Amino acid sequence: MKRAGWGFNPATERAPFLLTFDNSSITLCLVDCRGDMKKTQTDLLQGTLDLLVLKTLQSGPTHGWDIAQRMQQVSRDVLRVGQGSLYPALHRLEAQGWIASEWGASENNRKAKYYKLTAAGRKQLEAETETWRLFTGAVELILKTS
Repeated sequence: MKRAGWGFNPATERAPFLLTFDNSSITLCLVDCRGDMKKTQTDLLQGTLDLLVLKTLQSGPTHGWDIAQRMQQVSRDVLRVGQGSLYPALHRLEAQGWIASEWGASENNRKAKYYKLTAAGRKQLEAETETWRLFTGAVELILKTS
């Protein structure tokens, strides 16, 4: 069964899910064995998008559209960030001093705002990564109990 570019065999694989950040909400879309999408609003940790943006910028300066594309690509199409969430997050991170921006020309010679991680942003990324790992490790411990 093929859906949206994913190869999926319900007999051998878990159903994929799609996590969408848009308009300050996070939507988890579960795909059942028939390939039907079921959307569920979820309350995930505040700051998850910030962590993902900081991590994406760790590889070097880039513009907003590319940040969203990289997240989608690296997550194998599981995470999709809408403009309604991405740009407010970029502005928030810039106001906190964790990223800086400057205008430049994109690959197709269009004017684009490029974002880069600051020294304070690198420290914040380290701290948030450690917090995330502690949190997910704790959740995993709880899920393993019978």
